[in-house]
Amino acid sequence: MGQFFDQTKLPYICTPLTGKTTTQLLEQLDNILEKEPDMIEWRADFFEHLHNEADVFSIIKAIKEKSTIPLLFTIRSIHEGGETISLTEAEKVSLLCNVCKETNVDLIDYETSNDPKDVELVVKTAKKHDKQIVLSFHHFEHTPSEDELIERAKNAAKFHADIIKLAVMPEEKEDVFRLLEVTRILDDMFEQPIITMSMGELGALSRINGWLYGSVLTFAVGIEQSAPGQIAIEPLREAIWNTKQLMPNW
Repeated sequence: MGQFFDQTKLPYICTPLTGKTTTQLLEQLDNILEKEPDMIEWRADFFEHLHNEADVFSIIKAIKEKSTIPLLFTIRSIHEGGETISLTEAEKVSLLCNVCKETNVDLIDYETSNDPKDVELVVKTAKKHDKQIVLSFHHFEHTPSEDELIERAKNAAKFHADIIKLAVMPEEKEDVFRLLEVTRILDDMFEQPIITMSMGELGALSRINGWLYGSVLTFAVGIEQSAPGQIAIEPLREAIWNTKQLMPNW
C-alpha cells in the first residue's frame, strides 16, 4: 500500500499550505496542525520567494520541526492549474532535485505531462534520496475518457511512480461516476497507491467516497483551497466517518 498508507486507515486527509510569505505559511501551519491532518502539502508555487533556495529549505525545516506529519512538496505547473512562478522549468526541476537532496521532505509531486527527461530526473533524484514520488496529471477543463485516464496512470507507472495521482474536472454527474469507476480499475491494476478526485462542486462526492473505490488520499481545506471543490477538513472528516459507520465491513 506504500510507505505512508495503511489500508485499514483509508482515506488519509491532506491539507495544503498556500501562503505567499514565510510568515503566512507558518501561521497557516499552526492553524492546520490543530486540525490534525494525515499529510500536509506545501504548494510552493504560491510562495513569492521560490527563487531563493535557502528560504525554501528553511521553511521545510521549520515545518518538519513543528510536526512529524508527512510533508508533500509541490510546485504545481501553470499548465496544470498552478500559480505563475519566476522560475524556468529547468530552474524548477533543479529546485525539486535540491529539495530531495538537502531537506527531509517526505514526498515530491511532479506532473507526467512535463518533458520526459525532466520526469526521469526528478524520479531518479527522489528515489536516490529516499523521497516518495507522486506522479500526477490534472485536467481543469473536463474529464478525459476512461481509456485516456488509464493511459495516464500507466505512464506514471512507466516512470516508476511511488504514488499515481489523477485530478479532473467533471462537466456532469456522469463524469464523477466514471472517474470513480476508473479509480476502481486502477486500484486493481497497479501495486502503487492511487489518488484520484473530481474537482469542483460536482466532484465533492469523489472527495468523500473516493476511498471506497481505492483512492488512498483526499485533499481538504485547512485555510485556503488549492484546487476547486476542496471541502473544509472538519466536515470532510465527519462525512467520511459517517460513511464508515454505515459501511463498517467495507
